[in-house]
Amino acid sequence: MPKSAISRLTPTRTHKLSAAGIAAAGAAALVFAAVPGADAGQGKTQAAAAGLNIKPVAFSAVDTAARAQQATIAQQADASAAQGKAEAAAAKQQAEAVAKAEAKAKAEKERQVKDAVSRATVRKAIPAAAPKAVKTYPNTLDGWIRESLDVLAQHNIPGSYDGIYRNLMRESSGNPNAINLWDSNAQAGIPSKGLLQVIDPTFRQYHVPGTSWNIYDPVANITAACNYAADRYGSMDNVNSAY
Repeated sequence: MPKSAISRLTPTRTHKLSAAGIAAAGAAALVFAAVPGADAGQGKTQAAAAGLNIKPVAFSAVDTAARAQQATIAQQADASAAQGKAEAAAAKQQAEAVAKAEAKAKAEKERQVKDAVSRATVRKAIPAAAPKAVKTYPNTLDGWIRESLDVLAQHNIPGSYDGIYRNLMRESSGNPNAINLWDSNAQAGIPSKGLLQVIDPTFRQYHVPGTSWNIYDPVANITAACNYAADRYGSMDNVNSAY
């Protein structure tokens, strides 16, 4: 017999299983048909016995592929659900971080406003210091000596009221415009001037900052003379004659 004919006559494994299943089903039908008068319990027993000889029909390749596809779809669904859950968690975490940052910024702004209000309250509560009163002196011999003593004290130059008064009364009799035109200084062209009879070079050398550059100015004249006496004699208090 030709090979092709044999191939057509030779059943495949699937064909065999299908034929066996059909045969088994037919046999079961014959069993039920052969005992028409049997009761229900006996029919069930015989059907169960006949069913033991039925062989399962093999699954086709199409069924296997369908199951694999379903498994893949299920895996993809699980992965998508996991990704969605992770994205939701990340979004929640980001929202919490943003809310926390906004709360912190709000608290900081409130603190700054509170501090500003506190500082304003403190400034308002502390009264402004009253302007320091400017000390004034009478335009008299007493006032000139006292103002000069205050300037001397600022520059740590020694001298006393009595020492100044005693010497200026001897030198000029208290006249701020006094000038000596007859002594050796006058003959040299540099006459003594003012309350304490100071020559111009000495006045310029021992002038004290904060006083006038006018040698006839009473306070400037006294202060420069006391500065010179302190350098030369230790203090105007140590001067008892022409110096």
